[in-house]
Amino acid sequence: MVIGMNELLVNKKICVTGGNGFLGRRVVARLTEQGCRDVFVVRREQYDLVEKEAVERLYHERKPQVLIHLAAVVGGIGANAANPGRFFYDNLMMGAHLIEGARKYGVEKTVIVGTICAYPKFTPVPFKEEDLWNGFPEETNAPYGIAKKALLVQAQAYREQYGMNIIYLLPVNLYGPADNFDPQSSHVIPALIKKCVDAVEAGQEKIEVWGTGNPTREFLFVDDAAEGIVLATERYDGRDPVNLGSGREISIRELTNVIAQETGYRGEIVWNATKPDGQPRRALDTSRAEKLFGFRARTPFVEGLRRTIAWYLTCLATESAAVAR
Repeated sequence: MVIGMNELLVNKKICVTGGNGFLGRRVVARLTEQGCRDVFVVRREQYDLVEKEAVERLYHERKPQVLIHLAAVVGGIGANAANPGRFFYDNLMMGAHLIEGARKYGVEKTVIVGTICAYPKFTPVPFKEEDLWNGFPEETNAPYGIAKKALLVQAQAYREQYGMNIIYLLPVNLYGPADNFDPQSSHVIPALIKKCVDAVEAGQEKIEVWGTGNPTREFLFVDDAAEGIVLATERYDGRDPVNLGSGREISIRELTNVIAQETGYRGEIVWNATKPDGQPRRALDTSRAEKLFGFRARTPFVEGLRRTIAWYLTCLATESAAVAR
């Protein structure tokens, strides 16, 4: 029995770009659990969405009635600083081609997932959707954030001119099991977990963390994010962007201390203030999502961290056992 899912959505052909990624796997799983019978995961090896011809082929071959665009080229502060051109171009082209293709092929509903990096650097906390255009994004994330924000402009323009049913969501920083733990491209939570776990295993007495520790962030457990996206796909048809978050703000310093405690690291934490802090504060006003489609994050933060750490430790143990054999 399908519970809570619109019967019309259950019977639609749904394409999910980035459906094999960290967030995408959860979204696809939730759609399937809710009874959706025809969900196609768009993989880059089949359809390179940066290329217009590949997007045209996707629509021609798969004929989606609903498109959920999650695919992105993304990373932490270091990855953004090293790849500003690629992050701008690839993200802009993917979204622009997909939205135009959705218009051309008559997709019934298009869901664009943006980024909190689109907000101005000094947005008053909590971030309200109406503040999105009140300044320039934080510099290290600006190319990525602006590319994603341009898709909101395109979505609203296409809605106005062509009558497209296209919505735009703004998720906060995500975390959870199966996150990206590559130190060259990971975000802050997996990066800190890896740093602390490595230090414990190596018996290190100190670790270095970028920045001052003073900036704040808000984090959303990946399963909660998937729930919010599916709820919006099912229930929301408006033109205004909508935040998806947990409503909990935490400083990087406090976050580091919590992760150290949960991983068993008891050594010194050295703050490298020569490295960038990123945006000074990030925390969302999440009232619009609750009002418009009934979304509220359910996973307590420390519980989510423990599940993420447990997953990572299990992966390390599995790798060690494989090497031992």
